Amino acid sequence: MAKNIVIGIGNLLFCDDGIGVIATTYLKENFEFTPKLELLDGGTLGFNLVEYFLEYDNVFIIDTISTNNKAGSIYKIPSDDLLGSNRYKNTAHEVEVVQILEACQLHEKKANVTIFGIIPQDIESLKIGLSKILHAQFEKLIQTVIKEIESLEINTQRKNTKSLKRIIDSLNLRDRSENPSKS
Repeated sequence: MAKNIVIGIGNLLFCDDGIGVIATTYLKENFEFTPKLELLDGGTLGFNLVEYFLEYDNVFIIDTISTNNKAGSIYKIPSDDLLGSNRYKNTAHEVEVVQILEACQLHEKKANVTIFGIIPQDIESLKIGLSKILHAQFEKLIQTVIKEIESLEINTQRKNTKSLKRIIDSLNLRDRSENPSKS
C-alpha cells in the first residue's frame, strides 16, 4: 500500500506565510482519510523534510509561492515542473523544496511530490491568520488538495465542521502556550 502525506510549510507568525500549517491543521481537524493519510505541520523544518521525500510514495506540499500573478491565485505544481524551471525559485521555501528534490534524485526511491501553492498578499505582518484574499480563497485551496488526495483512491469523509476562524484561533492559542513571552 502506498504511503501518502500532506505537509504544510510556512511560518505561522507571518500572516499568509502560515497557510500551509493552517491548511494541514484544518484538514486534520475536519476530515478522516481512508486508507490513512499522514498530515504534517512542516512549519519551517526545511531540509529536515528530506526523509519524507524519501520515505513516502506521494508527498503533497501546501505553501505560498511567488510568481507574477495576483494574490490568491492557486497553483498545482508537479515536482518535475518545479525542478525544470527557475520560475518558482523565488522564496526561501521554494528554494528549500527544490534543493530537497534535487538531493533526492541521488536516491533510488523518491516520492512523487506535488506543490499546492497560493500567492500570498501579506507575508510581512506579524500575526497569526490570513489576509482577506487568502481567507476568501482558502476553501478553494482545500478542495483542490482534497481532489488530488481522492485521485489516489483515498476516501475523504468530513468528520467536523470547525471553521477556518476556529482553526486559526486554536493555532494562535497553541503558539502562545508554546511561547509564553508573546502573551
